[in-house]
Amino acid sequence: MINRRSFLSVLLLLSTLMLTILAWQTHRQLLPLPTTLTLENGPLDKIQILDRSNHSLTFTYQDSWNRQDNIPLHQIPEPLQHIFIQAEDQRFFQHNGVDCLARFQALYQNLISLKTVRGASTVTEQVVRLLHPRPRTLWSRWLEGFEASRLEQQFSKTTILEFYLNQIPYTSNRRGVVQAARYYFDRDLETLSRKEMLALVVLVRAPSRLDLRRNPNSIEAPLQILAQRLLASGYLSAEDYEALGTDSLQLHNSQLPIRASHFVNYIRTQLEQLPNAQLSPQRSTPPQVKTTLNGQLQTAVQDILDKRLKQLQSKKVYNGAVLVVDHQHNHIVAWVNGGADNSQVPGGQLEAILTPRQPGSTLKPFLYALALEKGWTAATILEDAPLTTAVGSGLHAYRNYSRHYYGPLTLRETLGNSLNTPAIRTVQFVGTQLFLDTLHRLGMSNLTASAQHYGEGLALGNGGISLFELVQAYTVLARQGHCRPLTALHASQFPINPISLPPTGCKGQIFSPEITSLIANILSDPEARHLEFGGSSLLQFPVQTAVKTGTSTDYRDAWALGFNYRYTVGVWLGNLSQRPMSEVSGSSGAALILRAIFAELTRFANTQPLYLSPKLAKLAICPTTGELASADCPGRYEWFIPESLPNSPTSTPRLTEYEPIEKDGFSAFYLQQPTEGLQLALDPRIPDEYEAFALRLHQVPSPQSSTFLEWLIDGQVLAETGADTQQILWPVQKGTHSAQVRYGSLLTPKITFYVK
Repeated sequence: MINRRSFLSVLLLLSTLMLTILAWQTHRQLLPLPTTLTLENGPLDKIQILDRSNHSLTFTYQDSWNRQDNIPLHQIPEPLQHIFIQAEDQRFFQHNGVDCLARFQALYQNLISLKTVRGASTVTEQVVRLLHPRPRTLWSRWLEGFEASRLEQQFSKTTILEFYLNQIPYTSNRRGVVQAARYYFDRDLETLSRKEMLALVVLVRAPSRLDLRRNPNSIEAPLQILAQRLLASGYLSAEDYEALGTDSLQLHNSQLPIRASHFVNYIRTQLEQLPNAQLSPQRSTPPQVKTTLNGQLQTAVQDILDKRLKQLQSKKVYNGAVLVVDHQHNHIVAWVNGGADNSQVPGGQLEAILTPRQPGSTLKPFLYALALEKGWTAATILEDAPLTTAVGSGLHAYRNYSRHYYGPLTLRETLGNSLNTPAIRTVQFVGTQLFLDTLHRLGMSNLTASAQHYGEGLALGNGGISLFELVQAYTVLARQGHCRPLTALHASQFPINPISLPPTGCKGQIFSPEITSLIANILSDPEARHLEFGGSSLLQFPVQTAVKTGTSTDYRDAWALGFNYRYTVGVWLGNLSQRPMSEVSGSSGAALILRAIFAELTRFANTQPLYLSPKLAKLAICPTTGELASADCPGRYEWFIPESLPNSPTSTPRLTEYEPIEKDGFSAFYLQQPTEGLQLALDPRIPDEYEAFALRLHQVPSPQSSTFLEWLIDGQVLAETGADTQQILWPVQKGTHSAQVRYGSLLTPKITFYVK
């Protein structure tokens, strides 16, 4: 029989062995603690994007930690700190991580109630639970106690409390008291009432069950219990306690301070392509990337765009985008997408600023700049009349937006009024290949097809170009012809090699300062656009601003571009689903947004006029001829580049039409319609005897002995007309045909065409 001493010895041995195993298991399962609880070097490992004033742009609630709304303890109101301590850990400043007295009291209450009614976890233990999530078991509580004691040996009470108040979880993935206050009340901490502070404390205990948005009344009972405890302990005055009964919790939907998710996504995409060493001169964890974005302006422009889109919903306009650039410093200061936050909008999640769209008439300023380079002037006379040109084996009739034609006009008027037929004549003069090459030099990399593919329609915007590319190109006009890739990363972080977004070929001097300032002068001239837009249109801004609008085919895109002495702004409206709008043009839809944005940009600024080169000469010209004014034509003033003064020996003659390629020795005598290889088709809806096609002569050269024209079809004379006739109608017949015109000894080249 084992005696008592032996039994005690065995029991002691077993107890020692069990405690040893327990200690070994405890030590083995304890996890390492972080070296610091600050965000810079803690468990937060994602890049934080900042605006130019160091305001965070990376607002997301999907991360494991609160990275953007982390504030120091001294910025958290002391009453809120005291309420948390009284509710969660009354002896926080006395214990060493584990409150043994509170644990025994909780154990006693749980045994009496035969259920868990109290947990007694200290604030430090809750921090451990945030750092090392484990299943809620007794063994986990045992380990958390040891780790809490180690945590308090490593960090001060204030550091632990600060981390806790910034990272404590709430519903809807919110963390910390700052995010919770904004989520429920749309308020900053210092503006919270006592009842709202109490609510934030109570919600921590069961964020989902006590969610105010799901069940606003569920919090009243626990809130009242907490208030009574605070009253009894002296942390709540009788006056505040009485006010709790009359105060009500007013819930408000919070808005992100700065909405820039598309801008942030693009910045992140670009940064992923950089070596880590290039990310920051002194890299921290998590790294902070400072951008050029102006958060205050971003919010204002977002509001302007959203309101305008709401007004245009009845016109089937659901998407929009705005890009604002400070071209003096080459900084992107606002990057705004409209309709992107509405999941019901088709294509709403696409990045509108980088999506290629047809630019309409917005490319015309660059076309006319090339014409000025080649010798034309702002007084060059261009013919605004119906124009049909060959497109493949067919014909395309160009017309102005208003369907009106104004006859001979100066280049200033044709650009100011954005007329289409003079633009086609201009691209014929300049050359499509040169025009396309220049657009590439301006950074328009989305124009990937050949010049033959685009044809003369490139002048009217038949290629795909992004808003980013257009705004960058317009900064060239604003910056005296110099092209620089737009910058979105702050120079203080990238002092040697600023990174442009996206990489482009935009570099160097594209146009002379004289040409760009002359184009800017035309685009800011209300008189130059009065034929199509009226004398007092939306495009006449209080501060001198060069403005150009554009509308693509079938109203799929509406554009407004503009620049003043400092800012270049681009606006696009349309539908990323490719659906057309309901007759919304650049001047009727996007121009109002452009005007409102420039009003915001110049509200408190010391404004200046646009740059005008001192080398330009101001002369009086006759608006009907483009030559110097005379007694017969008093005329008006116009600016001229020194190399292209009217009537100067080096000036290029001003043309009323593009001079065609020479044909059979005759440069001007040819059939403009039909064109070689043209294919026509009879319309089945019209009786054949009523169908006709217009034969059109380009022009009649110097007078011949004959005073009439002979129109030939298949070698037979169709009709004889006077020498001043440039068009007749031919009754259409199926088959292969040829057409010519004879004028005295002159005969136009034979044109072969087909009728199906």
